[in-house]
Amino acid sequence: MNVGILTGGGDCPGLNAVIRAVVRKAEKHYEDTVVGFFDGWKGILEENYEELTIEKMRGTLPRGGTVLGTTRDHPYMFEDGPQRIKDVCEKMGIDAVIVIGGEGTLSCALELHNDQITNIIGVPKTIDNDIEATEMTFGFSTAVEIATEAIDRLHTTAESHDRVMVVEVMGRHVGHIATWSGIAGGATIVLIPEEKFNIDNVAESLKRRHDAGRYASIVVVAEGAVPEEGTLNLPKPEVDRYGHQRLGGISQIIASEIEKRTGFETRVTVLGHVQRGGTPNPYDRVLGTRFGIAAIDAVHNKQFGNMVALQNGSIETVPLQEAVGSLKTVSPKLWGTAKNFFA
Repeated sequence: MNVGILTGGGDCPGLNAVIRAVVRKAEKHYEDTVVGFFDGWKGILEENYEELTIEKMRGTLPRGGTVLGTTRDHPYMFEDGPQRIKDVCEKMGIDAVIVIGGEGTLSCALELHNDQITNIIGVPKTIDNDIEATEMTFGFSTAVEIATEAIDRLHTTAESHDRVMVVEVMGRHVGHIATWSGIAGGATIVLIPEEKFNIDNVAESLKRRHDAGRYASIVVVAEGAVPEEGTLNLPKPEVDRYGHQRLGGISQIIASEIEKRTGFETRVTVLGHVQRGGTPNPYDRVLGTRFGIAAIDAVHNKQFGNMVALQNGSIETVPLQEAVGSLKTVSPKLWGTAKNFFA
């Protein structure tokens, strides 16, 4: 078979592990040809691709990012985009396309499948861990590890100066990274999009902690954290050409308000794209590898319109329809556990 593969949306650690695994089993077991399309859907639209082989993928397992490049462009942004995808795949004799991406990329993949443009197998990818129907996405574990290490380091400098440290992590609509790293790093307070916060309550919690003789505090805030209505005015975020809000900077506002209300010296650390970059940790390398093997198997089992997923420790295939349309938020049970440790 001739199998295409692409990576869309934001990059994250573990993408190359997926591509490498697809190529390894496709070449050795199925004797397939694998074509890597560059820069997401643009690679098919512009016929920009390269044949991938085991030899070409050597050394990519520990590399961050994606060797194929990625963009957020998709065929439905262009009037003739879907037809161009169909024409190119037919011209090249592509039997199926393995699409590695987040909610936006996989939603496009589902639409292409439903419109009978090409055969699709999805692989879930996001450091936010917000895709339904899978327990975990690769990249998330590495992002949490990076955020936790940063929190660990900030504890010592906060203690040395009796400061409040506000740490901003990624999390546009969900707070998985903030919650997990907050628990693992021993944060004082964690603010996530799922649970609206009151800045006065945050300040009062920090004052009580100070009165008890604990002067250093770590406040972890997801970039998309939402204040209770009427409690804190946030600037309206800009929207990019893909319709995504440009978030980031809420930590500066929160830090200023904390210092104003408490008088405690407060500093900000924004981790930003550091969470995306660098080498994937062992868990993400293994999960990405398992997803890649399962994806090429799904192609040969003709399970088109499905996505590989981690469920109860096993890799299964689930309908793409179950994976898109809504985001997986922080569960009330996990948040309940977390609140035992947050002020």
